[in-house]
Amino acid sequence: MKKTYIITKIIAFMEFFALLIIFTLFYLTREVHTSRVVYVPNGNTNYTIKILQKSGVDIMNVDKFFIFFMGYPQAGWIDLKATRMTKADFLYRLTHNKAALEKIMIIPGETNYFIFKEISKKLKLPNFYCNISEGFIKPDTYELPIGMKRKQVCKYLYKKSLIWHKQIANRFFGVWNYDKYKRYLIIASIIQKEAGNANEMKYISAVIYNRLKKHMKLQMDGSLNYGKYSHIPVTDKRIKDDNSFYNTYKIYGLPKEPVCTVSLEAIVAAIFPAKVNYLYFVKCGKHHLFSTTYKAHLRNIKKCK
Repeated sequence: MKKTYIITKIIAFMEFFALLIIFTLFYLTREVHTSRVVYVPNGNTNYTIKILQKSGVDIMNVDKFFIFFMGYPQAGWIDLKATRMTKADFLYRLTHNKAALEKIMIIPGETNYFIFKEISKKLKLPNFYCNISEGFIKPDTYELPIGMKRKQVCKYLYKKSLIWHKQIANRFFGVWNYDKYKRYLIIASIIQKEAGNANEMKYISAVIYNRLKKHMKLQMDGSLNYGKYSHIPVTDKRIKDDNSFYNTYKIYGLPKEPVCTVSLEAIVAAIFPAKVNYLYFVKCGKHHLFSTTYKAHLRNIKKCK
């Protein structure tokens, strides 16, 4: 009786073990659909799986058992080399692969037109475009992997930029209100295009506010350096022919959208202009001369020439 019981237990265990093997083989050979490139955060395996699940990656808590025998998820961008593979291949590549990164510098004062051209070239994404408002992308040095899809790049840039802008808004206003914040972003973008250095920004800002208060046109060349015109000098003909909402020689008030990406210094200057009565400025070498009257402005122009 005892011998029969032991044999029964052994057979039951063998059946269970066989079923476990069948289940494991079935699970590890099933097809996984994923993005070619995924981002793995720093942290333990449980945290990594949780973040990847939130990102829509096909990974389950049970996978940490298989990962344990394969290694450890590589932190950073991972190039899986394909979008369809077996679960076993997916977990192996997650623990062994790394992505080739391209460095993309987005500097304050640049426009989406040139930013997208640079991303298109570096990441080999033809006709790259994001539905991200002008001036919203955070100036920074990004290391992005070749193989990312357009939607991934856009989502990543937007998320990083949104976090940055929210931090600034909460720091100075205590709340995130984009409609209110956008006005400062527009002013900051003009400051960014006009200022010769960070120290001048608060004075450029003061001129903008003073002219708006007096219902004067801003008449600033920097507002016309939008989009593909970012690096083109503004001429009298351009001022005459440009009928966009960026042309502050023709419109009253601010443009409807920011002109370019902005630095933290430009945003701070837009929020806190200098307490001066300046209404005019003219470029003189690498800096600007400021004045409160048109006569003084003409003298400054003559002085610089």
